[in-house]
Amino acid sequence: MGAPLEVEHIIPRALKGKTTYNNLCLACHRCNEYKSDRIAAIDPLTKETIALFNPRLQHWREHFMWSRDGIEIIGITPCGRATVEALRLNNENVVTARYIWAKVGFHPPID
Repeated sequence: MGAPLEVEHIIPRALKGKTTYNNLCLACHRCNEYKSDRIAAIDPLTKETIALFNPRLQHWREHFMWSRDGIEIIGITPCGRATVEALRLNNENVVTARYIWAKVGFHPPID
């Protein structure tokens, strides 16, 4: 919704990830920057290192849900929580945008 997307390597090229369809996804610039060359992050609840969410192999709804107001992404598994934290999926800018989108009925997305 207004933010340009860029191609992201799920397994970063710095870690020998290939530029193939199965290793690529779309991400906003900020999420891509926050992810950098990581494939894992710390789950804030268990403090364990957990693999980041892989949109090619995992289903969003198994790891995340929307807050009641549709503004924040909530990680519901170790993978989800680690991904929310690592990619800063609830940073101030995106939460503000989601708030506006929700007020006009554009958010949260429907399957």
